[in-house]
Amino acid sequence: MTSRFYVETLGCPKNEVDSEKLVGTLLAQGLSATDDESEADVVVVNTCTFIEEARKESIDTILALSERRKKGARLVVTGCMAERYGDELRANLPEADQIAGFGVAIETGVAASATAVTLGKKPGIAVTAQPVPSFDLLNLPRPASRTPWAYVKIAEGCDRNCGFCAIPSFRGPQRSRDVTSILREVDELQAKEIVLVAQDLASYGKDRPDELGAGSIVDLVRQVSAKVPRTRLLYLYPSDLSDELIDAILASGVPYFDLSLQHVSKPHLRRMRRWGDGERFLKRIADIRTREADAAFRSNFIVGYPGETEDDHDQLLSFVREASLDWCGFFEYSPEEGTYALNLPDQVPAGLMHERIAELRELQDAITASKRDELIDASVEVLVDEPGVGRSHREAPQIDGIIRVPTSLAVGSFATVRIADAQGPDLVAEGTDANEGSAQGANHAG
Repeated sequence: MTSRFYVETLGCPKNEVDSEKLVGTLLAQGLSATDDESEADVVVVNTCTFIEEARKESIDTILALSERRKKGARLVVTGCMAERYGDELRANLPEADQIAGFGVAIETGVAASATAVTLGKKPGIAVTAQPVPSFDLLNLPRPASRTPWAYVKIAEGCDRNCGFCAIPSFRGPQRSRDVTSILREVDELQAKEIVLVAQDLASYGKDRPDELGAGSIVDLVRQVSAKVPRTRLLYLYPSDLSDELIDAILASGVPYFDLSLQHVSKPHLRRMRRWGDGERFLKRIADIRTREADAAFRSNFIVGYPGETEDDHDQLLSFVREASLDWCGFFEYSPEEGTYALNLPDQVPAGLMHERIAELRELQDAITASKRDELIDASVEVLVDEPGVGRSHREAPQIDGIIRVPTSLAVGSFATVRIADAQGPDLVAEGTDANEGSAQGANHAG
């Protein structure tokens, strides 16, 4: 009987891409996938370690899956947490049969020819008697997408030194993929919407000046857009949002701008080792809206980074009101080992962080609800993701709200619907039964 595997993915869309590469490789090696962890011979947890909350979720998930797996099944922990805290996990997590950081072969415990699956940027480290194939996770094959949309990772790692972020310490410096490998993956996925992701998306190509160079993201967006009806970009550092890139995004048919702002107070951004300020950000947003009134915006902000003053917080509140973004995520600062901010003075008390983030979320929830109400009676084009659930250009998959649509619309099709109602972050199209559809975005407005 064919051995079966189950993969649980935590964290960001980039982790989802890594898991799909792993799935594609395991399938190619003769294993079969199962959606029931209790039936799997190999249970893999792809972990996240971005902030303390993510690490807790990873540990809780590992322990829960250990309880539910069948007798004799192997439990493998991989991903960011395994890479960053591998030795600690090996010493303190006896439930795991293997801790496989990037570049370590996963022991599936089945036939020798199917034991070596390599994850990541580093040369393979042999952990079985069999030689480890020199796979490169970025360019491993993937199966066709099971949904009408798919993430495509165009680069790994990051060259920036933001004061709060440990990602470069375990993901390494930026490493951009070949254009040909990206376009081949787009073709293989057979998706209607491609979502390009990376730690620093707009810097694509800077690490390969002879072959690609700065600004290569513009041509890549154009080439991907020529292949699929929708191309969406996630995680744009504001200093690299050039006029040319804005034009390419608008021409793609998805005027959606996910801007990694993190804060707006200029002195505070410098403490965070970040570029920009609220005035520059507002000017850029206004410029985009002048070019395309229908443009949608998302951003994320860190609350309580060391040194954040009441004036800094007030500036952020003022910006959120004036910018009137469609979606915002707010996250409390989390001290991370190996980061510049870890031992900075003027740490913000936890209680004050809670108060500030609650104030921001309440404000943004009202803004998001108002912007959704404005769409009532409008006609919008949706891509049907699943029965009764669609998205327009304004909603990124798994992150933002959804549009509830009639279940008669075929999955994977595009349809123009008229919005009849708004329910918080979600919209309801005409002809939709009150019980049809369900909210998918755990974050919604953040």
